Amino acid sequence: MDILLLLVVGLVAGVLASLVVGGTGYGIIGDIVVGIAGAFVGGYVFKAAGWATPFAGIAGTIFVAFIGAVILLVIIRLIRGATAGSRRV
Repeated sequence: MDILLLLVVGLVAGVLASLVVGGTGYGIIGDIVVGIAGAFVGGYVFKAAGWATPFAGIAGTIFVAFIGAVILLVIIRLIRGATAGSRRV
């Protein structure tokens, strides 16, 4: 059951983050991976800043994963934009 919950949280957070940042074209599996990785990033950011989640339970987990996924997608966009710009001749 824990794996299923992890996948659902990752999917919801990844899809919401890709909607906010803009279509990234990673698909469902990519959104799940971005959402799960975003949960780690968001957890680290919240802990480092000393913040608490504004919601309890699964809603708080999805919120933290969403924030982390947005941060992750913005960083990916910056890196992809920088490397795409350096390829131009």
